[in-house]
Amino acid sequence: MTNTAPPNAHATATGSALVDVDNLRSGVEDRLRNILHEQGDTFATLSADASSLIDAWKVLLLGGKRLRAAFCYWGYRVAHEGDIDQTTRNQLYRIGAALELFQAAALFHDDVMDRSNTRRGNPTAHVSFTEEHRTRGYVGDADQYGISAAILLGDLSLVAAENEFRTASYHFPEAGRLTAHGFFDRMRTVVSVGQFMDIHAQVLPWSDDLEAAKQRALAIIATKTSTYTVTYPLLTGAALAGASAETLTRLERFAQPIGVAYQLLDDLLGTFGDSATTGKPSGDDLREGKRTVLVIEALSRLDGAHRAQLQDALGNPNLTDAQIVELVELISSSGAVAAAQELVETLSAEGLAHLEGPGLNPVGVDMLRRITAYSLKRDF
Repeated sequence: MTNTAPPNAHATATGSALVDVDNLRSGVEDRLRNILHEQGDTFATLSADASSLIDAWKVLLLGGKRLRAAFCYWGYRVAHEGDIDQTTRNQLYRIGAALELFQAAALFHDDVMDRSNTRRGNPTAHVSFTEEHRTRGYVGDADQYGISAAILLGDLSLVAAENEFRTASYHFPEAGRLTAHGFFDRMRTVVSVGQFMDIHAQVLPWSDDLEAAKQRALAIIATKTSTYTVTYPLLTGAALAGASAETLTRLERFAQPIGVAYQLLDDLLGTFGDSATTGKPSGDDLREGKRTVLVIEALSRLDGAHRAQLQDALGNPNLTDAQIVELVELISSSGAVAAAQELVETLSAEGLAHLEGPGLNPVGVDMLRRITAYSLKRDF
């Protein structure tokens, strides 16, 4: 079967519509809805009480930009000559759904560890279950109930991701499938270690060596976020297409700096973004004490008194909106924002350079360039 997208879809799609090309978004979301329905049927045979798990899972899972699915899909297309049939496309939707399930698992757990109250404009899972405990008059510790439910939801999402990935991957030739399995397995290990690196960094005493702190922050991004946002989704898709070792190396060199740039921009949004856009309260990263590259850049540029003001405020969950505004202005005036934006541009150019030259499907290259530009041009 030939491509069902409009003839000029690749050339004309812009912004979030890029994820709609080849019906990718709808294909992935349809599969995720089916998975939730299947899981709901299973839960119903076990306990009527488990319906609240499905409700909370649905809130988190049925949203987001689907960038991981997109990088995987176009990773396949960039390593595959010509078009693909609908059967293959459907299995790639399922691989994309598995990646989205993995992200959901990471977010359930991450929100607990960060004590986040909102995600995409909704209460986080542990907050929702805590509130359920209180409003329904359950006995015991409401907070612990909420945390426990969210952890279990993350575990369930991990199991579902594994099942979906393994089942869908059997459509593809064995050599590529085994390579893709290796990427999927390594992604889960690397992200878990990266999450520990993140929480460990938050408890280290501040030192005068801010350059070391910056390099640690960049290493956390490269390990925790970049790998499961861009690198491993892209490599998984390419592996399923039977990409050579040379092609996989080339795509990895594209993906790594792009993934780091994406998270640097996310850090900017975490401090300066409109909550209506980010789905989290403005300044939440400051209340959580995130030692982002942005914050470290600001500390390295501020004088002693202002540096101490910012450093002492980081991680205070009781910061008022007025105090957040003051800290944001302090960071902005330091020149840290311009430095972070310059680094995003540098990393973007570094990554995109690896898509130049022969050996890759030009349709896939064009879409990867467009998706990269979309993901790195978010307003804040």
